[in-house]
Amino acid sequence: MDDQDNKSGESERPSIMQLALPSILGNLSYTIVGMVQTKFIAELGAEGLAALGAGQRVFFGMQAILMAVSAGTTALVARAWGAQDYTEASRVTMASLVLGATISLVIAVFGILFASSVAGVFGLDQHTIDMASRNIRWLSAFNVAFAATFILSAALRASGDAWTPLWMSVGVNVLNLPLLYAFIFGAWGMPQMGVAGAAVAAGISFTIGSATLLIMWIKQKFRVKHVASGWWRRQRLKQLLDVGYPAALEQCVFQLGFFIFLMLIGQYYGIEAFAAYNTGVNMLAICMTVGFGFSIAGATLVGQHLGANDHEGAARSGWRAMKFAVFFMGLIGVLIISFANEMAVYFLGDQPLTVEYTVQFTYMLGLMMPLMAVDFAIGGALRGAGDTRFPLVATILGLLVMRCGLAGIATYMSLPVIYVYASLIGDYVLKAVLLIWRFRQGRWKTIVVTGQIKGKA
Repeated sequence: MDDQDNKSGESERPSIMQLALPSILGNLSYTIVGMVQTKFIAELGAEGLAALGAGQRVFFGMQAILMAVSAGTTALVARAWGAQDYTEASRVTMASLVLGATISLVIAVFGILFASSVAGVFGLDQHTIDMASRNIRWLSAFNVAFAATFILSAALRASGDAWTPLWMSVGVNVLNLPLLYAFIFGAWGMPQMGVAGAAVAAGISFTIGSATLLIMWIKQKFRVKHVASGWWRRQRLKQLLDVGYPAALEQCVFQLGFFIFLMLIGQYYGIEAFAAYNTGVNMLAICMTVGFGFSIAGATLVGQHLGANDHEGAARSGWRAMKFAVFFMGLIGVLIISFANEMAVYFLGDQPLTVEYTVQFTYMLGLMMPLMAVDFAIGGALRGAGDTRFPLVATILGLLVMRCGLAGIATYMSLPVIYVYASLIGDYVLKAVLLIWRFRQGRWKTIVVTGQIKGKA
């Protein structure tokens, strides 16, 4: 490809901000819902917040396998789109949806049957475990709807269409807000379900959203088209799994690390410290929303540039995504740290110990936002290139070895919980160094996806 071709391809592709902005706005709507949800559940006390955090952590852990499908979808659709093989992009999307729906059904059965056993690992009291278990079962019941929205949105973003997922997420969350109030508190004739009501509200709104997306997709309203044949090919499924399984393992390691981390907090420091973690994460969720937007933008553009055989353009996209993410996440992190106490009091009210722990955790995590930005942006760029194995290695070393190891030492020495929270500094420093080294090395440019499937239907 000569310079003129590179410039032409560059001009046809969206910029980092054109992809990141709608993704940020879409995920900001989820962040707002999460904050409202935290405020509502806080009225049930520290037990309610701890149950919500435990339930969400278990459910996120069960979703790890779906990350394999999503990572494969992003990498393969972006590459096909960059190579202007639009039929292949559509076939990958169809294969991903079928595979994701099948996996999500298996996960749903597991979540419904074993919710209590898994929720019990955090060392919380039985009443809190019961609330968390009901939350997990209801989330699991709607799992197919979550999966369909997740995978189809990933395919659309990988093709460069970040606006359709934005409008869909806004619609889902506008519907979710009144449902949260109705099912948590039993308003407007709905049953009063407490923590489980948050799961029901999310499930209903996502079911409506996913049904809308699927109907529009089947009616060929999107750039990634619905195809009825030619999608079930062994090589295509193998590519999805080859690219995706390290991402699934990474998520399994990620969730295992958080399980260990939260088990130490729950068993040795009590419900208040456990609830503070979930509250602090929600307070800083807007930073992570920004990071996720630049992660999607970097992954999409890196994949599309590689599909067009433009390696230098792919590298530029990754570095630009990182610079934007570091700046915006760092800036927002400083602002939230500045008002951490006021925000904690707003969310938690008269719960002084939980407020104190929340402020401590927010300081620690907020200071790490620039390094977390590297994790989001460069990790996303590597996954968009199909290099899903190295982020797995970085997560093992950063989260399991560094964070959990330091937290275990702090617990063993009976240090205050702030030292356990501080263990995440080692995690993000190590991961940032490793990911930057890997991206600078450049091996990701030639790792994946050899031989796009051109085929007859």
